[in-house]
Amino acid sequence: MARRYAHIISTIFSSLCFCFFLPTVYSELPQDQKNIMVSLYDMIHDNTGTSFAWNGTNRGSDPCSWKGVSCSPNNSSITNITLHLFFISNSDTLPLLCGIKSLESLDVSGNQLSSIPGGFITGCGGISGLKVLNFSSNSLEGPLPIFSGFGVLESLDLSVNSLSGNIDLQLDSLSSLKNLDLSFNKFGGHIPTSLGKSNALVELQLSDNSFDGEIPSQIVKYKNLSLIDLSLNHLSGSIPESLGNLSSLKILILSANRLSGTIPKTLGNITTLSRFAANQNGFVGNVPAGITTYLNNLDLSYNNLSGTIPWGLLSPSNLQYVDLSNNRLEGSIPANMGSTLVRLRLGSNSLSRPIPPIPFQSLQNLTYLELENNQLNGSIPLELLSCKNLALLNLAHNNLVGPLPAEIGSLINLQVLKLEMNGFVGGIPDSISKVNKLQRLNMSWNSLTGIIPDSISTLHTLTNLDLRENGLNGSIPNSIGNLNLLLELQLGNNHLSGLIPEMPMQLQIALNLSHNLFTGPIPTTLTRLTALEVLDLSNNTFSGQIPESMTRMSGLTRLILANNHLSGVVPAFPKYVELGLEGNRQLIFPPPPSPPQNARAVSGKKKLSVAVVIVIAVAVAAVAVGLFTCIALSISKRFYRVDDEHLHSRDDVSQQQVIQGNLLTANGIHRSSIDFKKAMEAVGESSNVILKTRFSTYYKAVMPSGGSYFVKRLNWSDKIFQLGNHERFGGELEHLGKLSNSNVMIPLAYVLAADSAYLFYDFAPAGTLYDVLHGSAETTLDWASRYSIAIGVAQGLAFLHSINSSPILLLDLSSKSIMLKSLNEPQLGDIELCKLIDPSKSTGNLSTVAGSVGYIPPEYAYTMRVTVAGNVYSFGVVLLELLTGKAAVSQGTELAKWVLSNSAQQNKWDHILDFGVSKTSVAVRRQMLSVMKVALACVSVSPEGRPKMKSVLRMLLNAR
Repeated sequence: MARRYAHIISTIFSSLCFCFFLPTVYSELPQDQKNIMVSLYDMIHDNTGTSFAWNGTNRGSDPCSWKGVSCSPNNSSITNITLHLFFISNSDTLPLLCGIKSLESLDVSGNQLSSIPGGFITGCGGISGLKVLNFSSNSLEGPLPIFSGFGVLESLDLSVNSLSGNIDLQLDSLSSLKNLDLSFNKFGGHIPTSLGKSNALVELQLSDNSFDGEIPSQIVKYKNLSLIDLSLNHLSGSIPESLGNLSSLKILILSANRLSGTIPKTLGNITTLSRFAANQNGFVGNVPAGITTYLNNLDLSYNNLSGTIPWGLLSPSNLQYVDLSNNRLEGSIPANMGSTLVRLRLGSNSLSRPIPPIPFQSLQNLTYLELENNQLNGSIPLELLSCKNLALLNLAHNNLVGPLPAEIGSLINLQVLKLEMNGFVGGIPDSISKVNKLQRLNMSWNSLTGIIPDSISTLHTLTNLDLRENGLNGSIPNSIGNLNLLLELQLGNNHLSGLIPEMPMQLQIALNLSHNLFTGPIPTTLTRLTALEVLDLSNNTFSGQIPESMTRMSGLTRLILANNHLSGVVPAFPKYVELGLEGNRQLIFPPPPSPPQNARAVSGKKKLSVAVVIVIAVAVAAVAVGLFTCIALSISKRFYRVDDEHLHSRDDVSQQQVIQGNLLTANGIHRSSIDFKKAMEAVGESSNVILKTRFSTYYKAVMPSGGSYFVKRLNWSDKIFQLGNHERFGGELEHLGKLSNSNVMIPLAYVLAADSAYLFYDFAPAGTLYDVLHGSAETTLDWASRYSIAIGVAQGLAFLHSINSSPILLLDLSSKSIMLKSLNEPQLGDIELCKLIDPSKSTGNLSTVAGSVGYIPPEYAYTMRVTVAGNVYSFGVVLLELLTGKAAVSQGTELAKWVLSNSAQQNKWDHILDFGVSKTSVAVRRQMLSVMKVALACVSVSPEGRPKMKSVLRMLLNAR
């Protein structure tokens, strides 16, 4: 009996073991697929070296366990391969994959592939189940391959490459194609209409190419289309009426083209359409009534639309975002608005009449309301102030009148309030203190009277306060110093008087107390504002001496003390500080430095008195001390504070949620040196700040290897950064990381956090061109170095302009954005800004987005667009800086305008050149005069009259 039970147990155990191991026996991959994956392993390893993505993976292990490899449920075949960011540059790996006949999806995005071999097309075209191909974010060049075969391919993504040429029948045989993404390439010609014989297309993305001609009406044959994105091309003509027949269309994006005509009413009939964007075109006529019936998002900004806003346009129940700004709309704002509205932008039109008494209390989702630059009149309706969730209210540049209502304090979530350039009267209501999230407050250019209430000092989040050009009186509240985050304080052109209290230590952008009634000596407490860039105390009755301690305000670039009662010797300020001292009759200016001995005129001069000699000695000592201090400060803390970004403490950085960190460069040295953790530690220390620009802060990060890098922090802002999601942001940076030019700062890596981004660059130890030309260094940059810098910057800019027929433009080209690896090796910085920043969405002054004062082309005032010709103008200003040694703005005058007004007679050009450099030799002078001709062509008032950068570079090289 025991033997019988033992036999039964043994049989059961054997059966269980067989059943347990049976799946393993039948789950092994076919040997041919194993061999292919081992070969792929070897090829990728040999191709990427230290960047090998399968480091730590056993070459002989089951490929189904490898990163990016997916297999069928029983592991009997490979179905999906994802090699995203594997740093592959060898295209020979692609045909190898075609031997896996069970493949359903292949993703090789984010690599450095330069071509799709013919062997891949013939090999993978025969795979019966292949549905998805993703080649996005590589370096593919040349024409689009002919995709023969691929009978079941549903999704093809070739976006963010450099493919070019026309598209005719290359995709016509893809009978199952549903999703096609060819955006961010160099394709030209007409929009393709042969995209699969079965017309199965659902999503078509062709943005950021150079397609021209009209939108083809044949596109409606793809009846299942739900997404059409044709933005950022050169399309012309009108929108076909027949697009209204696409009954499944959800998203239609036609932005930034050359389209014209009227907006078809038929688009309002598409019940599925949720987003329609056709901004930055040339559309005319009325906004069609009913266009928003089913929409969630409408953007028709920057067109030439006219007439009135249809009565029911803003009332549909699904509508959330409407942007009709920068058109020619007139009449009144419709009073009926839907409760789902989140953002309403109607600025820069010709809207008139009072703001209607809309039941704003029902608009509890409304967060952004922008009505600036219109002709609205009347007072602020109290109903508007019941809109509790408003974060941005912009009523600037209108004809609004009356007192500011006390109910303004009910806007407890408000962060930006812009009321400038209206006719408001009365006092600033005390209730403003209840708006305790306020960051920007602008009430300038009104007729406000009374005192500045003490309660304004309780707005602890305030960064910008502008109350200039009013009739305010009394004294500045003593508690103003409590505004610890304040970066800009504008109180000019009022009737303020009394003692000037201690100001917030963080002031950086400007402190303007001009045109008031202040008396007595200049308070020495102002000299504690070492970060301040502009200080304007002009047109008061200040008396006594200019405090010598002002020379140690290391951030100061402009000091205006004109039209006061100042006296005594003017202290020796660093030469880059622009001084405005006129109208102070008792000031004593120290004599200029003595010329060289051989140039002195020793006869016919009066001898100096003992008293004057003593004054000169004191002044010289002050100069020496001032220069020593400024040099020491410039070495340790060389940056310009021009925007509202403040330094973040270690706690701020450590609390940030890091979303991802990616290496962009294929350079093995950088890839082994860059340490993200060490970099984030460096960013947490304010002592590592090297430079501040409008949009970013540069930190120096020393890696464990000993190598130094720039880590640039960008602010993530709702109104500025247009990409709006980290995936697109990362995609843009990966595209830029593939560029290669010695005169361009190419991002090497990046780290994305929840509200900011950090970009890594080669370190430039010589600082900015502005540092060298206008900083405190005693040595004068010789012409050979200046000429090398000019050639290098021109080479870099010509390279950027030649990328795509849609070139990479610089949003803020100036001597402060040009880094120097040495005194003759320049690098253009901030190349990513034009891709990542949308100037039209800025909440700030337009010039703070479009560039630095002195470099902005004259046409920008009415085009408000960054262009190739505008970049050439900015480069021309940089050339003039190199030629004259003067800053872009000097004594309130733009350098380009000063040069143009003094260059009518060519025989007087010598007076324009930096004499200390041009006198070196006849050859130097001759070359500088040749470069002057190039600079004058670049700063031509007419954009059409400026040469292209390739021509500029050729002319500069010919000036040798």
